Amino acid sequence: MEMSGEFILSADLGGTNTKVALVKSEKNIIARRIFSTEKYKGKKSLINEITATINDLLKSNNIKKDKIKAVGIGVAGPVDFKKGLIYQLVNVEGWHNVYLKRILSRKLKLKVYMDNDVNLVTLGEYKYGAGRGAKNIICITLGTGVGGGIILDGNLYRGSGWTAGEVGHIPINVNGPRCNCGGKACLERYVGNYYIVEEAKKLARKRPNSKILKFADGKPSKITPKVISEAAHLGDKLAIKIWKETGVYIGVALTGLVNVFNPERIVIGGGVSLAGDVLFDSIRETVARRAMKKPAQKV
Repeated sequence: MEMSGEFILSADLGGTNTKVALVKSEKNIIARRIFSTEKYKGKKSLINEITATINDLLKSNNIKKDKIKAVGIGVAGPVDFKKGLIYQLVNVEGWHNVYLKRILSRKLKLKVYMDNDVNLVTLGEYKYGAGRGAKNIICITLGTGVGGGIILDGNLYRGSGWTAGEVGHIPINVNGPRCNCGGKACLERYVGNYYIVEEAKKLARKRPNSKILKFADGKPSKITPKVISEAAHLGDKLAIKIWKETGVYIGVALTGLVNVFNPERIVIGGGVSLAGDVLFDSIRETVARRAMKKPAQKV
């Protein structure tokens, strides 16, 4: 669809943080803002903060609304992208059946487009990033939750109700801990950053000499995925163990996707992915060991 204007406003509504950016052309970020999603209880206050942040970006960069092509917003949960309806934000309380597109359009008096955040990441990687040149890719993001997107024969696969790609809610066990989505033993329940940190806290208390606690100033409450990664990069055995086990869980879920979809590439992003080789090597080894031979060779 042809749109007038020089700029696009982009927003990413995540379980931990919400990020807003002012973009000129397809890849040139002019300015950005970030604020805590968790600080805002209830959808009304969070929507008001998104609106205020967008207006502040425009004001501080002296840009009038007639220069804006549209607002694009990605949300961490299943959506009907045509209606602009959020079915559920799994990791944010109070978000069920919210017509966010309509609400923001009215508040901002701008054209708004909305989709699942990892569908948008997947399209970006397919067009500009690690998925360029491939026709069949799977993209996952590792953060507060685990999101996914699927490109098949060059097209984003959405499923019959527009909610395809919820990789984080693949069950990886018959029984297991309850997930925020209402299911049991979902991948996200094992490798979402909250659960990685909780496991690290539990294990670090038993091993007070671990570098994890050193980087956390001796306080389990300060352990984060970044802290665990720093410890792993310095060879801390406990941190390495945590990332290797995380990689096995992710690899098991990806094995199923490799066998079913036969992709050329799997693109992995998100904050948890910054753990680097210790995590990626474990994922690769698990997929290579467990996937069927032909699809394993192709991916």
